Amino acid sequence: MEGNKGNEGRPVTIYDIAKEANVSAATVSRVLTNSTNVRRDKKERILTLMEKYNFRPNAMARGLVDTKSKTIGIMVADIRNPFYSEAFVACEAAARNYGYTVLLCNSYCDKEQEKILLEKLAEKRVDAIIQMGGRVDESCTNKEYAQYVNRMIQNIPMLVTGKLDGTECYQVQIDAAQSMEIVMDYLEELGHEKIAFLGGFSNVISTAQKEEVYRRKLCGRGIMLPLGLYRQEGNYDNQVGYSAMNAILEAGEQPTAVVAINETTASGIMASIREHGLNVPDDISLISYDNTFMTELITPRLTSVDYDYGAFGDQLIRTVVSVIEGKEVPKVQYVKTRLVVRETTARVKGK
Repeated sequence: MEGNKGNEGRPVTIYDIAKEANVSAATVSRVLTNSTNVRRDKKERILTLMEKYNFRPNAMARGLVDTKSKTIGIMVADIRNPFYSEAFVACEAAARNYGYTVLLCNSYCDKEQEKILLEKLAEKRVDAIIQMGGRVDESCTNKEYAQYVNRMIQNIPMLVTGKLDGTECYQVQIDAAQSMEIVMDYLEELGHEKIAFLGGFSNVISTAQKEEVYRRKLCGRGIMLPLGLYRQEGNYDNQVGYSAMNAILEAGEQPTAVVAINETTASGIMASIREHGLNVPDDISLISYDNTFMTELITPRLTSVDYDYGAFGDQLIRTVVSVIEGKEVPKVQYVKTRLVVRETTARVKGK
């Protein structure tokens, strides 16, 4: 790529333009190819410099700069969680259909590790990054992380399955509020009033949205449950389900239905119910989220909220590929859910 001679007597290159404009060479390349994925102020700065130096790219150099890795980086909070493994496999299959490969990074829920992993993905020259879980799940965005992401997405588009306030990241969120509406309406149809909701932290946006619907639905029916007893926070593992259910039953309370934050938590809840001599679903109905392979392994088979992982993965990959190609896509999209009824739910006796 050449223009007028620079101060050193050599032709001006794309890298000279990028340095003077304080952007990356990839950003200059996107301007040259008329990509819409460049902020207006940056585009104007680059175009001004191109005019200043009478800059014109030659075909060979443009081809070199425009080369893509055809790789999408995916960072998950913990691949051992069946939700993330199902989602990743769906993304991998979808990426193959679009001619891309995926590169997996696992933060193991270590938020300090997330920034390091983003840097590693950038070093691998991925064309886009998808982040599932971790800081993007927080109700209150970490400002330092948002600032770092803002610097990074100047060169690499990023999609999150939660939110990052103050950034231009694309979002594809599972509609948590709609999913809890489905669950609570279904339990109402079965005559349930004493409904517990166990597991998950309220500073996680999806859990907070589910909790809001849970409380609103009960309040709308005039149901007042003991404060702090029927809604117990905790992690997303089986031990939390087990200890939370123990606490409720040992306090002399017996819900007619329990909503578990996920299937791992549900397995602990079921163990506690059995140890107290009770039966699912005859004594207590049980519903979970995620609808992974675990629903068929638990006995009785678990009623669960499904996200259609194949469609979910395709939506994630299709969105980032569209952004890579400079197409216009919505900044925020929502994934609708459905309830798959199996053997752990039943009508309340006598209703």
